[in-house]
Amino acid sequence: MMNNDNQISKETKLFGYIGEHAGVSRFSAISNKLYKADGFDAMMIPMNIREDDLYFTVANMKKSHVNGAVISSEYVSDVLEIVDDATSLAKRSGMCDIIFREGESLSGDVFSIRVLTELLKDMHIRRVALIGINHYAKAFSFLACGFEVSYFNENLEELMAFTKDVDLAQADINRIADGINIDFSAYDAVLDFSDLEDFSMIEKLAEFNFDMKNTKQFSALKQRCNELGKKYISYDDMLDNLAQAVYKRIK
Repeated sequence: MMNNDNQISKETKLFGYIGEHAGVSRFSAISNKLYKADGFDAMMIPMNIREDDLYFTVANMKKSHVNGAVISSEYVSDVLEIVDDATSLAKRSGMCDIIFREGESLSGDVFSIRVLTELLKDMHIRRVALIGINHYAKAFSFLACGFEVSYFNENLEELMAFTKDVDLAQADINRIADGINIDFSAYDAVLDFSDLEDFSMIEKLAEFNFDMKNTKQFSALKQRCNELGKKYISYDDMLDNLAQAVYKRIK
């Protein structure tokens, strides 16, 4: 068991939280509180890593005492190219947000979208409007069994290619762009996985609206939620759920 001073011993399992602003996030503090309360001798260490140093940092984990790491949203697609192996979900979605060291090899997986889908189910959300076609959108689509999902993107050709890539034969596809009035009020939730920086075309939002942005990243969805008085839920708002999920994986 870790002592009250949170000192690291030779037996302590070390994990990293890697992000550009990892030290600002509460992820490590929440995780360490969980470990200490359960008497689990482990520590999550925030690692502020610049993009230029990401490859060196992750690659060198193979010969370090760090047993794995959680990856902040800005680096999830880059890390997939560094690990030695990855799950099918990670490969097909093009991202990994958790890695484990096995000897001198690194394996990657996706956990945050699993947490999101479970949270949506716990909230009894069924109808979902998904905006964007990035790696998070792909991961969610592969895990979206039980949801009625409508897909939105600026470019319909790219969206059609996306639905083919994620094996959606009869997807409900829609265009979202300036000059098109969008009403999301019929949906239980909106998930924004896009790069759109302005959502003024959205006249009405769902009751609950999610993205995977942290507090250091600009969120157009958050801005529109504030304007329309709707609930916005970010990556940082899910930290308790995310930390619990990681704990189950590493324990």
